[in-house]
Amino acid sequence: MEIRVVTMEDLRQLKMELIEEMKEIFNLNAKNSNERVWLKSAEVRQLLKISPGTLQNLRIRGLLPYRKIGGSLYYHRNDIGSMMERSNCNG
Repeated sequence: MEIRVVTMEDLRQLKMELIEEMKEIFNLNAKNSNERVWLKSAEVRQLLKISPGTLQNLRIRGLLPYRKIGGSLYYHRNDIGSMMERSNCNG
C-alpha cells in the first residue's frame, strides 16, 4: 500500500478543477439555442417579473425546484416552463 501526501496546493488545484467543471455544467447551452439551461435567482426574477419574496414562496411551496451550489441558487429553464404551464392550466 502506497502512502501519498496531499498538499494544500493539491487541494486548491482540485477545487479549481471542480469549480470549472461546475461552471461548464451550469452554463450548458440548450440545443439549437443560445439560452443557458440553468439560471440564477436574479435571472429568474427578471424573466418572471417577480419579487425576491415571491420567488422564495415558489421554492418553499415546492412549485419551483432549485439546486443550491455554494451560496447560489440555480433553476432549470425546463422547470420554470413546466411551472408556468401548470399555473396556466390551473387558471
